[in-house]
Amino acid sequence: MKLGTPLSPSATRVMFLGSGELGKEVIIALQRLGVETIAVDRYANAPGHQVAHRAHVIDMTDRAALRTLIEQERPHLVVPEIEAIATDALVEIERSGLCEVIPTARAAQLTMNREGIRRLAAEELGLPTSPYCFANSVTELQTAIDAGIGYPCIVKPVMSSSGKGQSRLDGPADVTSAWDVAASGGRVDQGRVIVEGFIDFDYEITLLTVRALGASGQVETCFCEPIGHLQVKGDYVESWQPQTMSPAALAGAQAIAKKVADSLGGRGIFGVELFVKGDQVWFSEVSPRPHDTGMVTMCSQYQSEFELHARAILGLPVDTRLREPGASAVIYGGMEASGIAFEGIAEALAVPRSDIRLFGKPEAFARRRMGVALACAETTDIARDRAKLAASRIKPVAA
Repeated sequence: MKLGTPLSPSATRVMFLGSGELGKEVIIALQRLGVETIAVDRYANAPGHQVAHRAHVIDMTDRAALRTLIEQERPHLVVPEIEAIATDALVEIERSGLCEVIPTARAAQLTMNREGIRRLAAEELGLPTSPYCFANSVTELQTAIDAGIGYPCIVKPVMSSSGKGQSRLDGPADVTSAWDVAASGGRVDQGRVIVEGFIDFDYEITLLTVRALGASGQVETCFCEPIGHLQVKGDYVESWQPQTMSPAALAGAQAIAKKVADSLGGRGIFGVELFVKGDQVWFSEVSPRPHDTGMVTMCSQYQSEFELHARAILGLPVDTRLREPGASAVIYGGMEASGIAFEGIAEALAVPRSDIRLFGKPEAFARRRMGVALACAETTDIARDRAKLAASRIKPVAA
C-alpha cells in the first residue's frame, strides 16, 4: 500500500467507529505513518476525537446514518472499535466495495455479539469453552441454570464491553437482579443474555494475536507474550506482561488463538481472552482490535499493540517482541462530573520507571477508566507494584 499525504488527494484515509482510549492510541500510531484519520463516536470530544484529523458524532447503530457518513468521507479502511455498531451495514458496505472493514465485516459482526463468537468457537471450531446457554427472559435464564449450568455461574449481555452488565450468580436469589444488570449494562438492550458455567481457573490471560503480511507476502499469524490480568466484575484493573505459563499451556493457548483469528480472517490484532488451569486452556472471548489489558504493551514491547494494529492493517511488517517486563494499573474517575482535573501527577511519575496516560474523557464516573499507569522492572511483580503505586497517587478532583 502507498501511503500518501494527509489532507491531500493522495491521502490514505482510515475511519474509526468508536474513538475511546484504544482508538486514540491507534490514531496516533497511524498519524506517525502519515495516515489521515477520521474519528466517529456517539458523544462529542471522545478521546480519539481530540487527536484525529476530523471528528463526527452519530448513532453508529443507525445503519442509514453510518452508510451516509462513510459515503461522505470515503475512507479506505474502516476500523470498528466498539460493539454498538450496525454491523449488517458494514457487511453491505464491504460487499459493495465502498471500503475495507478491519479485520473483516464478518469478523466485526461475529465478535460484536457474544452469541456469534461463542457459537463459532465452540460449535464450528470445536474449541474448549465453559458450558453456556442463551436466554431471552428471566424464566429461560433460570431454566438454563437448573438444567445443567448450575451455580456459581456468570451472566452477561450478548452485547457489551469492559465487563458492563456482568454478574456472578451464587444462587437462585441472584437471578432476577443479574437479568436487570445485564439489561442495563448492554450496549444495546436486546433482551438476551449468555449464562456461562463457572471455570475454576488458575489465571486468565490475553494473548494478543497479530495477522499481518509476512516476508512471503502472505498474511501470517504471530503472537505477543501472554498478558496476565486481574479483573473485578469483568472489568480489568491491572495487567502485566509476560504471564508465566507452562510450555504446554502456552502452546495450547496459541493454537486456540490462531484458530479463532484465522477463522475471522483479515489483518490486524486480536485480543484473545483465555482461562488457564495447569496445562489446560479454555477460550473465553475475542476482540478483533487492541485490548484494554494490552495497554501494558506501551511500556513492555518494542511495538505496542496499537503500533502493531496500525502496521498490520496497512500491510506493513510487525515486531511482536517483548522488550522487558511491564505492568499497567487503571486510574478511575472516582466521581460523577464533567471536565475533572487530576492531582498527584508529579508524585506518580516519581515512581521509578513509571509513566501515565490520561485519556481525556470529557465525563467521569466513579468506576470509569480515565487513565492508566505504566511501569517496567526486572520482574512483573516489581512492575505491578510500581504501576499500582503510581496509579494510587493520581487523585481525580472536581475542576
